[in-house]
Amino acid sequence: MDFESDLGPSRDVAQAMTDTMACRGPDDEGLWTSPHAALGHRRLAVIDVEGGRQPMVADQDGEPLAVLVYSGELYNFPELRAELAARGHRFRTRSDTEVLLRAYLEWGEDLLDRLNGMFAFAIWDVRRQELLLARDRMGVKPLYYHPTSSGVLFGSEPKAILANPLAQPAVVDLDGIREVYAFSKTPGHAIYRGMHEVRPGEVIRVSRAGLRRRLYWRLEAREHPDDVATTVKRVRELLEDIVGRQLVSDVPLCSLLSGGLDSSTVTALAMERLRREGGADVRSFSVDFAGYNEHFTPDSMRSTPDTPYVLDVVRHVGADHTSIVLDSADLMDPAARAAVLRARDLPLGLGDMDTSLYLLFRAIREHSTVALSGESADEVFGGYRWFHEPVAVNSDTFPWLATPGIEQFNGVVGILGDDLLRELDLPAYRARRYREALDEVPRLPGESGLERRMREVSYLNLTRFVQNLLDRKDRMSMAVGLEVRVPFCDHRLVEYVFNIPWAIKSFDGREKSVLRAAAADLLPRSVLERRKSPYPSTQDPAYGHALRKQVAGLLDHGEVAAAQLADLGKVRALLDQPQDQPDRGTRAALDGFAGLNAWLEEYGVRLKL
Repeated sequence: MDFESDLGPSRDVAQAMTDTMACRGPDDEGLWTSPHAALGHRRLAVIDVEGGRQPMVADQDGEPLAVLVYSGELYNFPELRAELAARGHRFRTRSDTEVLLRAYLEWGEDLLDRLNGMFAFAIWDVRRQELLLARDRMGVKPLYYHPTSSGVLFGSEPKAILANPLAQPAVVDLDGIREVYAFSKTPGHAIYRGMHEVRPGEVIRVSRAGLRRRLYWRLEAREHPDDVATTVKRVRELLEDIVGRQLVSDVPLCSLLSGGLDSSTVTALAMERLRREGGADVRSFSVDFAGYNEHFTPDSMRSTPDTPYVLDVVRHVGADHTSIVLDSADLMDPAARAAVLRARDLPLGLGDMDTSLYLLFRAIREHSTVALSGESADEVFGGYRWFHEPVAVNSDTFPWLATPGIEQFNGVVGILGDDLLRELDLPAYRARRYREALDEVPRLPGESGLERRMREVSYLNLTRFVQNLLDRKDRMSMAVGLEVRVPFCDHRLVEYVFNIPWAIKSFDGREKSVLRAAAADLLPRSVLERRKSPYPSTQDPAYGHALRKQVAGLLDHGEVAAAQLADLGKVRALLDQPQDQPDRGTRAALDGFAGLNAWLEEYGVRLKL
């Protein structure tokens, strides 16, 4: 969007920006241009496959009123459609896209308070010559923008903005590098200089008068009047409604099943709803590694493999299940690793855990277009170790950084050059960002002690930590044209659970007490009693050997792009360590080095340090 230039001659640039989103929308594309605004869209067709094409234009007597491009789903669009129809609106399609556009015409910016869903959208108001950018409350769907001297560039991912000459070259300064290695996603920060991310729950208006930001939603502290039994009952009611709404789709739908409490609950609720409505059994998918169950070794993060619990759930609820089995060759496949980097836009990867997630989603996409996920239940209900270990809870930093056994955080940072580390001063940066986050925490009068601290821990997880995982999920899934829905991010559930006192959240002495009780009649006992186990990571020594070989090859190649940031001597010292002693921190560091080098080369990053 540009208020000073005629964008007509720039149609090719707008098309190039749109083309970068082809993976996100493999089903259709569209481009709408006017003198001062150009909106491009790549479509993943889910609701009203024939009628929901974008950009979508609302007109009156042949003259455009507003134009919309939109990513995501509105789960309450049937109710909104009925209300709008009663107010005189006439619909040409069955799509939630048209409901969103008509809602804007009816309520303007206030429509955001009425939406239930995951979404990122841009509306060009032709009458006002004004652009509106908005993102869902929890930030499930991404949206970036880059102000210019006379307008703004925007897109679902940084790569769309970087395709415009006004945003080139890709410049990253010290604060950008700090954000990469701080392991806490600062709301609104996009790492590339000049670029920003629309914050979760934020709306932005761009007009000739400038750019205005407003948070239309934030977490609030409220008294919780319910006892344990009432709380559990309310959570179950919410989950049944949420999962029911998120099953609406005109294309094949499935669930992601890990055998943990979260994904198993979603799968069981989906199965229960579909059977009640006379539908087919839910399809479920899981990821596994060749030989993983036979040779599994417990560590500080994972005490059990997933597969036995997945099978227990499948037998218990009767799901139509498929396990996607990967080996080390799959995880080291250059094409897959390149696709992961391209999806991420940043060297923030988790090595084999990113690649396996991408490959899982790619395999699922052969059967389904939409998947339900258990993502974010740990942040909402308090499932991670750092909610329960005193050393993490009482630390004066983000609790995940103080949790023993989180080797990848220190491992990746450890390869950076000493001079750069001194200039970055990551401890000071983390401390500043931590204090900013604490200053935002809403509190109840008189709240003190453990309850006060656990509200802080919950807030940090719901506004900082979860953003990394939601972004990873969205990038890996949309890279193959798969829409992943996140029932636990429904804002009604998040608001309610955020205000449950910690004494109730942990009433049975376990993690996620309320969720476990709410799902008690749905799941096999093995799953209800299982300890929290994060997303799996391969234990195959062959992966580490292949990774070492790749990094050694980079160092032997000559000029190494990552040498601008990394100490190659430190990397060589890691390669010299005995290979028969698996070290997750070392592996994370080598994966981080390989990813950093690929990013600097692929994106032509210009460092301003």
